[in-house]
Amino acid sequence: MRFKNFVKKNKSFCFLAVLALLIILAAVFAPLITGGADPAASVLKDALKAPGREHIFGTDKLGRDIFTRVIYGARTSLAAAFSVVIIIFVLGTVLGVLAGYFGGWVDTIIMRIADMMVSFPGMVFAMAIAGILGASIKNAVIAVALVSWTKYARLARSLVLKIRNRDYVAAAVVTGSRTPYILAKYMVPNTIPTLVITAATDIGGMMLELAGLSFLGFGAKAPNPEWGLMLNEGRPYIQSAPWMMICPGAAIFVVVVVFNLLGDALRDVLDVRDE
Repeated sequence: MRFKNFVKKNKSFCFLAVLALLIILAAVFAPLITGGADPAASVLKDALKAPGREHIFGTDKLGRDIFTRVIYGARTSLAAAFSVVIIIFVLGTVLGVLAGYFGGWVDTIIMRIADMMVSFPGMVFAMAIAGILGASIKNAVIAVALVSWTKYARLARSLVLKIRNRDYVAAAVVTGSRTPYILAKYMVPNTIPTLVITAATDIGGMMLELAGLSFLGFGAKAPNPEWGLMLNEGRPYIQSAPWMMICPGAAIFVVVVVFNLLGDALRDVLDVRDE
């Protein structure tokens, strides 16, 4: 009964959550969807075939089935995007809560590092880090995470500053509650709803940044199926074989839109308001 009421009240969120789940399931069960096809298998005689009955998304310059590569590319792109979001969520929340609660030199050090990080254009800084570490999807994740945690730290800090001087926090201090208990009981729970909404909305943005790095040659390397890399591989054939760019581009567009709208719908469900 409660579930039915929740669905009726939050139809948009439930619809988008189902779409997001289907996208994730498509990535998890890629071998079943593609019939066990190898995304790296090339058949040169089938190179640059237009979409048809045999290859519904066509083939690339090496005769690899693009549909298979798009489905398997969801694994790489989603796993990398989720990894970045989890890393920056945890790192940013911890640093932001510590900065907001302790203040003083702790706050100064963390916030000055954050200021230093945001003083550079994010994508350029990520490219520099990925270039130093070497091109790979793992290093791309590290690069994007290093330049993206500051938003979460600033947001967590501002939320903690709102409640740090509340009466119930002062009462907890007076009654002898230890700092770890206060942080876990009062500070972190007050930051989680807003940060979860931010994280859900950021999944699409992180995917775009990772795809951008792969497109520029700082992320995934061939023959790994990754949407940004597939866009780069299809760029020289945009006129003769446009499906090489259209298919992975459409996949990126759909996933980014779904997760962005899901984040907005989640905000309405959690109904986070400033006090």
